[in-house]
Amino acid sequence: MPAALIQHPFMSQPALAQCNAQAMVDAMLAFELALAEVQEARGAVPEGASRTMRATLEAYAFDCDAIAAGIASGGNAAIPFVKQGRAALPEALKRYWHQGATSQDVVDSALMLLLGPRLASLDALLVRCRAAAIDLMAAHEGTVMVGRTLMQQALPITFGVKVAHWALGLEQARRRLAALAETGLPVQFGGAVGVHSGWDDLGLDFMDALAERLGLGRPVLPWHTDRQPIHALGTALDAVAGAAEKLALDVALLTQTELGEVAEPAAPGMGESSSMPHKRNPVRCALIRGAARQVHGHATVLLNAAAQPLERGLGEWHAEWAPLIDSALLLEGALEQAAVLLEGLEVHPEAMRRNLAATGGGIMAEPVSRLLAPVVGPDAAKRISAEAAETARRSGRGYAEVLNEHAEVQGRLDPAAVHRATDPALYLGSGRAQVQRAINWLTNF
Repeated sequence: MPAALIQHPFMSQPALAQCNAQAMVDAMLAFELALAEVQEARGAVPEGASRTMRATLEAYAFDCDAIAAGIASGGNAAIPFVKQGRAALPEALKRYWHQGATSQDVVDSALMLLLGPRLASLDALLVRCRAAAIDLMAAHEGTVMVGRTLMQQALPITFGVKVAHWALGLEQARRRLAALAETGLPVQFGGAVGVHSGWDDLGLDFMDALAERLGLGRPVLPWHTDRQPIHALGTALDAVAGAAEKLALDVALLTQTELGEVAEPAAPGMGESSSMPHKRNPVRCALIRGAARQVHGHATVLLNAAAQPLERGLGEWHAEWAPLIDSALLLEGALEQAAVLLEGLEVHPEAMRRNLAATGGGIMAEPVSRLLAPVVGPDAAKRISAEAAETARRSGRGYAEVLNEHAEVQGRLDPAAVHRATDPALYLGSGRAQVQRAINWLTNF
């Protein structure tokens, strides 16, 4: 697969470099060496054996290509990895290598070790997004724009409120992901069928000590076919992806030429077309949405693998590996773009004012109808407000002016009241209060 051309551009490049085959081997080795150290501390491995193992195997060049080839016969990377490690050890230590563990212990724990730094990086990116969004909210608390429902103009809102919803979505998802990181991604250690066969009560002691040594979470029990940890992680990643995609979708729609209310941050060559020099495509939004859509697909794989048979998954476990790592890498790439997008977003209040007037003031027909209803009745009020809006649109005159000249309105309403009813800036409901409430919540972390 030409991954460098069609998959990797959506991912975080630093994260991609840190999650390669060698990194997986290093993580599996970290598990095995920590296991030997824990067992030595409890008398299950001869004194000094774990130090010799570490010195020998940290200097040994594992053959990643051979490990990859061995997966075809063993079904996972741990089996050929363990064989290589054992072959490299002195004869007297071979029996203590991988003692009491099974391949799922190695792979699951290694994946958790790889994902731990990714969660920290995702959190840092989301904090950047939060800070940029708070600045935008404060700057545009009173910037009036069109609120749109079903893709059509509805009623006025402020740009600050719109940003608040982006920020809340991202922050809620961040806190959900942070909770998992805080409790720690769980170590896996249960042996062949998850009951530490042959070790009796020492098994749980090994598991807990292994978690502490590796900096992973301590599960209640081994979770070979209890995939709640993976379900929780996969859905939390997907929640962040959904929030990032919402931001990108809204920004992309607002950048349309006919709207022009915002623009992505300018950069040399960014958004250019292969054939149309005049275009400035919302490429950051496209990259965010492209990554998010893939995360959504990966989440489906993880959800469908949640129920696994008996004491070891048959294909379900194997199906989790790539979607789990890819989701983190894709999401990190998406958030790198989202942070830059929010930090440099170009906001065009003049275009927002222009679009508010696009209907000739019709966007204010609802408050006008409410003003007219006590005087002419609700049906006539709706008709008059619509007629005046159409006249204003066609003639280019102000909505209030046309209303005040309408035969059924003239002399029956205070002209100043009509002007107030047609001013979008005076019909924002709780918008300003919402922005302040959102900022207060976002800064309470």
